[in-house]
Amino acid sequence: MLYREWAGLSVEAVSPSAFLRRKKLTIFRVITQNGAHGSTALRGHPMSRQRPAAAPAAGHVRIIGGRWRGTRLPVGDAPGLRPTSDRVRETLFNWLQPKIANARVLDLFAGTGALGLEALSRGAREAILVESAPEVAEPLRKVIERLDASAQATVVRADALRWLQAPLHGRFDIVFIDPPFDAGLWSGVLESLPPWLSADAWVYLETPLAQPPTLGPDWIPQREGRTREVRYALYRRIDGATATLAPDSSTGGAATA
Repeated sequence: MLYREWAGLSVEAVSPSAFLRRKKLTIFRVITQNGAHGSTALRGHPMSRQRPAAAPAAGHVRIIGGRWRGTRLPVGDAPGLRPTSDRVRETLFNWLQPKIANARVLDLFAGTGALGLEALSRGAREAILVESAPEVAEPLRKVIERLDASAQATVVRADALRWLQAPLHGRFDIVFIDPPFDAGLWSGVLESLPPWLSADAWVYLETPLAQPPTLGPDWIPQREGRTREVRYALYRRIDGATATLAPDSSTGGAATA
């Protein structure tokens, strides 16, 4: 018989078998309290300290090519803000790569600036990014400052349609048009756009797959692709449509010429 003080009780006689049973019961209770996968590290050991939960990353998209590759662009919480996906941008800039160098770019409905800044990253000369929402335009300005790109990129806080009625600020070689889908702005923009286009300009349109807008006969699609929700295409105006892009072999059947 063994004499032990057990859990604060008075000394009593305990048989070896009873002692082992009580010890096992105590261990089981400890495991139950701590959880079946509780840490077995010693108290005070670094492994026993719980790490604070990481703060959730803010929404962002990345520039996917060129000198600013990997740069994060914040995605704010604004109505209609829907950044062009990485897959679509990669396809689009594969199409445009022969035309990017030294191009003057207009990014209407700029949002995150992913299209205009991607063009600059890949060699465009200048980009004007038009965005009406102040909560979206201001973060975009800060990104441009961080990239030290103020000499090349200009953010204009304005309604795109009204801005197109302003006195001409020169002509553009590439124009991106990706407005909020529920606003139905494609036709109005395309009607106002011709004076702003260079003779060899390319115009990108991103539209709903289920309800594509009706374009006039002056606009000829040159490249086209689709996702589950979006149709995206490059257009030329009929007076400049004699120039064509080289066949694209990198889209894996996602687009047609």
